[in-house]
Amino acid sequence: MGSDTGWVLVYEGFDPAKQGLRESLCALGNGVFVTRAAAEESRADGTHYPGTYLAGGYNRLATEVAGKTIVNEDLVNFPNWLPLTFRPARGDWFDLAQVDVLNYRLELDMKRAVLTRHIRVRDRSGRETSVSSRRLVHMGDPHLAAIDYRITPQNWSGRVEVLSELDGAVVNGGVARYRDLASRHLEAVDAGEHGDGEIWLLVRTTQSRVEMGLAARTRAYRGTEGGGERADEDRRVVREPGRIGLELAFEAGEGETVSVEKIVSIHTSRDAAITEAALESREAVERCGRFEELLRSHETAWVPLWRQCDVQIEAPGQDQLALILRLHTFHTLQTLSLNTLGRDVGIPARGWHGEAYRGHVFWDEVFIYPFFNARYPALTRSLLLYRHRRLPWARQLAEREGYKGAMFPWQSGSNGQEETQVIHLNPKDNTWGPDLSRRQRHVNIAIAYNVWQHWVTSGDLDFLSRYGAEMILEIARFLGSLATLNGITGRFEILGVMGPDEYHEKYPDSEEPGLRNNAYTNVMAVWVIQRALEILEFLGPTRVSEISESIGLSSDEVDRWQDITRKMTVPFHGEGVISQFEGYDRLKEFDWKAARARHGNITRLDRILKAEGDSPDGYKLAKQADVLMLFYLLSLDDLEPLFAGLGYTFDADVLRRTVDYYLPRTSHGSTLSKVVHASVLDRSDPTRAWDLFNEALQADFADVQGGTTPEGIHLGAMVGTLDIVLRHFAGVDAAGDSIGFSPRLPQPIRSLRLRVRHRGRWYGLKVTRDRVVVELEPGPGGPVRVRVLGEESTLEPGGHCERELPG
Repeated sequence: MGSDTGWVLVYEGFDPAKQGLRESLCALGNGVFVTRAAAEESRADGTHYPGTYLAGGYNRLATEVAGKTIVNEDLVNFPNWLPLTFRPARGDWFDLAQVDVLNYRLELDMKRAVLTRHIRVRDRSGRETSVSSRRLVHMGDPHLAAIDYRITPQNWSGRVEVLSELDGAVVNGGVARYRDLASRHLEAVDAGEHGDGEIWLLVRTTQSRVEMGLAARTRAYRGTEGGGERADEDRRVVREPGRIGLELAFEAGEGETVSVEKIVSIHTSRDAAITEAALESREAVERCGRFEELLRSHETAWVPLWRQCDVQIEAPGQDQLALILRLHTFHTLQTLSLNTLGRDVGIPARGWHGEAYRGHVFWDEVFIYPFFNARYPALTRSLLLYRHRRLPWARQLAEREGYKGAMFPWQSGSNGQEETQVIHLNPKDNTWGPDLSRRQRHVNIAIAYNVWQHWVTSGDLDFLSRYGAEMILEIARFLGSLATLNGITGRFEILGVMGPDEYHEKYPDSEEPGLRNNAYTNVMAVWVIQRALEILEFLGPTRVSEISESIGLSSDEVDRWQDITRKMTVPFHGEGVISQFEGYDRLKEFDWKAARARHGNITRLDRILKAEGDSPDGYKLAKQADVLMLFYLLSLDDLEPLFAGLGYTFDADVLRRTVDYYLPRTSHGSTLSKVVHASVLDRSDPTRAWDLFNEALQADFADVQGGTTPEGIHLGAMVGTLDIVLRHFAGVDAAGDSIGFSPRLPQPIRSLRLRVRHRGRWYGLKVTRDRVVVELEPGPGGPVRVRVLGEESTLEPGGHCERELPG
């Protein structure tokens, strides 16, 4: 595995044990659908897992589990458009498990967004055949995909039969711990043949009634590189329940290459400007060109994406650094691209790359929005509207629990209701237990934070006035009603919640779910309420009156908010360490050395301890950064006045002591954890921060959790590493009317280049060990003010500013 260019991810040799990981990391998508990198000839068989997932394509099914009927909403595995295989006449259909693999090379060219496979095999009759395939999921036309599949007999000649299929008989089976649950989400509606070598399939989800129409045009050509003449083909259509295929047969000589092109169009009933999904797909494959033509337009669509989003890093001895950062950028843009604009989708925690977390939207988006704020704020706006459209459900959820305002769910899917399971399977001992994670009310904080950050970085007052203000105010109302006044301490407190840590669901030996005064939740609740009060001050009396009347916000409620911002509880212990929650300091210390000796990988301590009849509730440990999230989201300048307003002392020493306390007590059971720790440690301990940053880079690339990445990438962790490059290495501060650049390169990095957008203008940044250059790119608009290393400068379009970096 490696790369010669920093753009191409290469896997040499076929390794069944790692096939699932490669299928996730080499998946192709365009912001509308993603297809895993399963081999064209494969089926779901324990080694391979073909999967195609539509952005926001959910369906609900009920299952009897542990004596209960539970309903789960899943990201649907839609029809597999890949199937394409061959056989010599009277031979066996090509199957990697039934042949000798002489050569195998898989290449993901991220610059061109093309997946290529080169193989040479020997079958049981001694026939050797070379197969080379290229695959794309079109970024320019988000309804198209294509395969160029080349077959070359090496020591034989004769008749070759090819089978090209559209397979709608697929189920959701990509996550082992879900396999006891109902999994058949699709029903076949219709199928047929049309035109010259075309087949089509129409399916519908069983509950959400989403229709998907697929059409495939499969033709054989003699010669390579997109030229050559049509091969003389014998064709016949084959049908099975839920599946339709086309068989082609032609003659091939020894050493002769025949190229089979499969062009596929995919439409759904949720697309705009269509009449019927299958009809649109049939017409699309009729009018589109051959593979090479589609490849050119596909590559063209990627050019501006890479120009605007690529991070160019020179770091001698760090060969994988640029490659992995590009891999993270690549999957970010495949999950959420400009094709996503206007679609009713949120940000999935695991991308659209697999079935883990059921494709749901969590709080991970707080790690992802900064990337788009700095490049495509219009996409940020579109994604935030996913949340705004679900305000009615959030209000209903709050009302059901006896709160005011809007309480967004921990897991969100199609319509905004709570999708979190009520029971959860522990794969360590295959037992079902209660799932209390819906008590992570901090997802609401993340949404308010995302809305505010979009406003301060984009200056989009129209969005704030029409949508964002309502979300922040309604979340502030919820958080305000969640807080109760303690008559003894005279302070407000928040009870019965879980923090980002997730390991602690309740107190040991208590039957009551939740914890008292999670510090992150309490402090960030104050921050959200402060932003709500700020909105009421500057938005203008007319609009404020309209929103207040619409949501029923009273002056008494606002007065109570003011009180909360002065009297919220923040727990401390020891010599000025912020407690993760009230009572954390009274828990037992955990024997980390003994646990590692017994289990090796202990990232998922919760599952390990529960399988042993124990629980993480009783120990001083954490799955991921909890209190430290405060320092990830807010600066020292933000936190000092907030704590002072509450009557607490907070300074750099409190921050240092708190970080030092939790670092050795964190298992990093979430891929987000090392991103947060690397960011928080960047200024105080840059060497440790660099190590953690590199460990964060490996989360998916090396599947450090041992089997989770094959179920879907961890999008928040991927984008989080890119955010560290942007905010720390490049030192970009985009909050406010002007943009600032205060880069600080880690010692191993020699130079860094990237582009960033602010208030409609694009800036180029180049940083070396001793110099920083900022350029305002040519374009419409007048001069702008920028801050470089703390000094203000004026830049004309096409102009630049250059500063020496301090030694």
